[in-house]
Amino acid sequence: MTPMSRIKEFNLPDLGEGLTEGEILAWLVKVGDTIELNQPIVEVETAKAAVEIPAKWAGVVTKIFHEAGTVVEVGKPIISIDTDPGAGPIAEPASAPSAPAAGDDPEAGLIGGPAPGGRTAVLVGYGPKTTTAKRRPRSGTPATPTNATAATPPAAAPGIPAVPLAMASQETPQPVRPAPAPITATVGGPVLAKPPVRKLARDLGVDLATIIGTGPSGSVTRDDVQKAVAQAVAEPDLTPAPALNGAAETGSREQRIPIKGVRKLTAANMVASAFTAPHVTEFLTVDVTRTVKTLEKLRGRPEFAEQKISPLLLVAKAVLLAIKRYPMVNSTWSGETGEIIVKEYVNLGIAAATERGLIVPNVKDAGRLALPELATALNDLIRKARSGKTPPSDMAGGTFSITNVGVYGVDTGTPILPPGESAILALGAIRPTPWVHNGKIKIRQVTTLGLSFDHRIIDGELGSKFLRDVGAFLSDPKTAMLTWG
Repeated sequence: MTPMSRIKEFNLPDLGEGLTEGEILAWLVKVGDTIELNQPIVEVETAKAAVEIPAKWAGVVTKIFHEAGTVVEVGKPIISIDTDPGAGPIAEPASAPSAPAAGDDPEAGLIGGPAPGGRTAVLVGYGPKTTTAKRRPRSGTPATPTNATAATPPAAAPGIPAVPLAMASQETPQPVRPAPAPITATVGGPVLAKPPVRKLARDLGVDLATIIGTGPSGSVTRDDVQKAVAQAVAEPDLTPAPALNGAAETGSREQRIPIKGVRKLTAANMVASAFTAPHVTEFLTVDVTRTVKTLEKLRGRPEFAEQKISPLLLVAKAVLLAIKRYPMVNSTWSGETGEIIVKEYVNLGIAAATERGLIVPNVKDAGRLALPELATALNDLIRKARSGKTPPSDMAGGTFSITNVGVYGVDTGTPILPPGESAILALGAIRPTPWVHNGKIKIRQVTTLGLSFDHRIIDGELGSKFLRDVGAFLSDPKTAMLTWG
């Protein structure tokens, strides 16, 4: 085994369904650690969840490419591992033809430009360029002036402080804070910065045009962005104090949270769903006293002894049995193929609120599970969601969803469909309520169900029948399970 073949670079894998990047939350190993095959090495947050990634090889960690907090594209290396550490020290590679250092070449490290070691930085999945890398001028951007024609600021008159060129067009010079001199700068040209640096600046609310870069050719680096933020926090504000009731005063009491990860994907999905599928919501108020009594009896049975039993279990069972009666409710509208795809399996989604935002993991093929198995699957799903360890595979392929807003004391709601699903059921709070039962007014356990559905697939009659049957099950679950199941 040659020395270099011992060192394996582990790239950030595709974590599911077209995800293109992930943010490194925490490293679980460090350089010099001995690791085993499939040992978790890093925790990464994608647009769907936070997941732990296992090692692809056993060996010793020789390099970690990105610190925690870095957003990395899928396919980029994140760690290198010596897969044969017992073979002795790794010999230095033979000297290669000299290549320009990263700091000497303005294109170094940029896509299409030379990278350290004489390589060419390329996009994932594309081979290196065999021609000299050149930057194409942006449309509408003047070419960089040569030494003979480069614009220079006018010399300061005696006794008058020099004004930076960027401020020369202003009528009254304004005081500016001193800044380090750039290595090189292109006046009026585009800001040079790598994509991860641009994303960091967006997340922190920093305008790259206000930063003087210290990287190659005056490019802005990650350190430049972080220093700009630290300087803004540390330096006193030279502007006059705003009025106590002014807009600036209220702005100082605002918190800005970057839109990213799970919340960013959820927002995009909800907007797409709300403006693609025509939603209809129907409501049904149900006496669930017998459901509450059935749950009490289930808690005393040995097969449920280790399980947390809640109304969600019987609501899920009611939905699964009602879907058997009305399979069109468990379907997808495909505009691309001009078809309605009816699913013969139910991947039952359960909406879960997490610190990173709303997710909807699902129980695969839930219709095939017996009631104790369904209870176990639901408990496992909720536990993983609350711990932030839901894998992307658990959130893919849902066919029908339930959202339990009743746990927050809410009566019901008008839920938005998860993308690709045709119906979602909201379960409201169960409350002691005056109710007409057997011709008399009694205090009964009552809840309200809300069913939202895609009116392109489910018409009012079908939606009403489905909701009616779910309510009938919850009114008398023991009879329903004996006659429907």
